[in-house]
This record gives sequence, C-alpha cells and structure tokens, in this order.
Amino acid sequence: MHVCHTIYFLKVSRRLGLVYGGGNIGLMGLVSQAVHRGGGHVLGIIPRTLMSKELTGDTIGEVKAVADMHQRKAEMARHSDCFIALPGGYGTLEELLEVITWAQLGIHDKPVGLLNVDGYYNYLLTFIDKAVDDGFIKPSQRHIFVSAPNAKELVQKLEVGDLQSLALFYFLLTFSHINSQDKHLVIK
Repeated sequence: MHVCHTIYFLKVSRRLGLVYGGGNIGLMGLVSQAVHRGGGHVLGIIPRTLMSKELTGDTIGEVKAVADMHQRKAEMARHSDCFIALPGGYGTLEELLEVITWAQLGIHDKPVGLLNVDGYYNYLLTFIDKAVDDGFIKPSQRHIFVSAPNAKELVQKLEVGDLQSLALFYFLLTFSHINSQDKHLVIK
C-alpha cells in the first residue's frame, strides 16, 4: 500500500531535494537514496539519541544532528511549505495533529494533506467531523487540511504543482525549502 504511493511521490520528487528524519535504513533509506541518485539534495535531521538506531553505514547527503525530537520537528517544519501524512502510527498522528494545531493557532499557513489510502484514516476523519458537529472544532477549521485516497489526487488538492521541493517525513510528508533558492523533499 505505502510503496505505490511512495513511488508516486518519488516520481514527483525527481526535480526536488529532500529534508527528512535522517535515517538511512528501511523505506526512508531507500527514498533518500532515490532522491540523491536523481540529483536532489538530501538533508536528514535526526536527534542525536537516534543516530545509533537509525544510521548504519554510509549516510546519504547532509545529516544534521539535533538535541531531540522536538527540535527535529521544529527544524523540519521551519523548512517546509506543505505537510502530507501517509498511513502511520502514533508518531505520524502526533506530527499530523501538531501541524494542524499550529495552523489552527496561526503559527503557519502551510497546506496540510492526509493520504487516506484504502480508507486508513476514515475513523479519524469521522472523529474530526464529530468534533465539528459537537462544537469542539470550528467548521472553518475543519478545512485546515484536505484528504484524498491516492497521492495524485492529494497533490492536486494541495495545489503544490509549482513547488520545487517535496518534503517527506516517515509517513508525514512535507513540501519544503531550505532557503529562498534551495527547495528540498522532506521525508520523516
């Protein structure tokens, strides 16, 4: 399920750089290698405490060690233009809800997308709609994020075609840039 959508994002990202959670094993390692081989700049942001667990062998591109997970998320968010969450676990939910909350509070005005592959997030979407119906979330804030069942439709809904970079977190993707001239793919 995730592989097909990741491949789509990799195709989109052929012209993009990558800023991601810094690991070089598993899916994240494959993605960082693919972006690097495609000519994209790769920047990994990783907490020092995770370096021994997430890094083995050669690193891909530039690796920036930070103090903790909070600093990693802040750095990655600072460099992003858009956030996309793929199916994932507690960490993905925490990161997704944090960027939605930041938008609600006016900390950023960046697009947020939810890739709802095979209805993975249907219960979360139902919960959010119930929170709106019950008055816990303002109806206007329900539209802080968009969702779609496939990557192509989600990218279209986010209107991110003019971006020069795609940010992918470990199942939280963000379209991002490092500075006004360098744009990167962020994967966490």
